[in-house]
Amino acid sequence: MTGFVDGVLNVSPLLAYIVVFCLVFAEDALFVGFVIPGETAAVLGGVVASRDQVQLWLMIMLVVLAAITGDSTGYEVGKHFGPRLLKLKIFNRHRDQLEKAQDFLRSRGGSAVFLGRFTAFFRAVMPALAGTSRMPYGTFLAYNAAGGIIWGVGFVLLGYLAGNSYEAVAKAAGRDIAVVIGIVVVLALVIWRIRSHRSKNKA
Repeated sequence: MTGFVDGVLNVSPLLAYIVVFCLVFAEDALFVGFVIPGETAAVLGGVVASRDQVQLWLMIMLVVLAAITGDSTGYEVGKHFGPRLLKLKIFNRHRDQLEKAQDFLRSRGGSAVFLGRFTAFFRAVMPALAGTSRMPYGTFLAYNAAGGIIWGVGFVLLGYLAGNSYEAVAKAAGRDIAVVIGIVVVLALVIWRIRSHRSKNKA
C-alpha cells in the first residue's frame, strides 16, 4: 500500500486525476470494492490537491462523478447479470454479508443505497444488488447521487486538510471516519423524516 500511495502522490497532475477517478469508479462498478481502495484514492486526491499539484474543485468533481457513474454501472451490471453473478463460487465466503446487504436493501429501499455508500462492503455490492432487485433507476439515482456527493466531497476535503498526515488518515478512512460520517447521515435522515411527517400532518 505504501508503494501505491507514493506512486499516486508522485505522478503528473493529469495522471493523478485519471488514477483517482478510475480507482473510485472501479470500486463501485462490479463487486471490486473488496480489493480496490476507493476511499484511500479519494483521500489521496485531496492530499495531491493540498500540495498544489491539482485543482481541489476539479478533483472533488471527478471523485463525485466517478462515485455516481461507478454505482450506476454497478446497477446496470446487477440488473442484467446479478442473479448469475451472485451464484459464482467467488462470493461463497461473503455469502452471509451479501444476505445482510440484501435484507438491508429490502427493508430500507433507497436509504440503503445512500447509507451503503459509507460502508466499504455495502459500497461495493449495493449498486448491483439494487439493480438485481429491479429498484426503479430514478429512485436509485437520487439516493446514489446524494451519497456520492457527500462521500466524495467529504473524503477529498479530508485528504486536503490532512496534507502530509495522509497515512494516518488513509488507515482511518475506512473505519472511524466512515462511522462518524454514517452517524451524521443517519441523524440527518431521521430529522428530515420527522420534519416531513410533521409537514404532512399539518397539511
